[in-house]
Amino acid sequence: MQEKSTNTELLLDNHLCFTIYACSREITKLYQPYLDKIGVTYSQYLVMIVLWEREQCTVKELGEALFLDSGTLTPLLKRLQAAGLILRERSLQDERKVLISLTPLGWDLQKEAACIPSKMMEGTDMSEKELGDLLVQFKDLLGRVHSANTSASKK
Repeated sequence: MQEKSTNTELLLDNHLCFTIYACSREITKLYQPYLDKIGVTYSQYLVMIVLWEREQCTVKELGEALFLDSGTLTPLLKRLQAAGLILRERSLQDERKVLISLTPLGWDLQKEAACIPSKMMEGTDMSEKELGDLLVQFKDLLGRVHSANTSASKK
């Protein structure tokens, strides 16, 4: 039988990536009942948030905003289009670009989703300031990790 490791760096509880991963899964579970009511998945909800903010964008811009590649986005966008929430159209200026925009039904969904952020705040039992501070820290971490990944991929 192998000896138990005494290397504390290899303990699950000491891995930031695991804590963030598990937290993300738990937060997504909090969203689920509200997303079920409006008929979208969490990933689809994120796409809708970007479109409610920007009105229209390319698949590439959407991927950059959500840190997703086109292989992940394409099936997601096809399902949103099949549900009648978005339109996917080739750009008239550059046919290589696919423009994504909301349908009237997609815009209507925004009204139904308006309560979700406050429900999430209630579900975390954190104050607005606590959540705001945490968001700033995580955005900083995301920027640093993304920068490191971008630098590593250029080598």
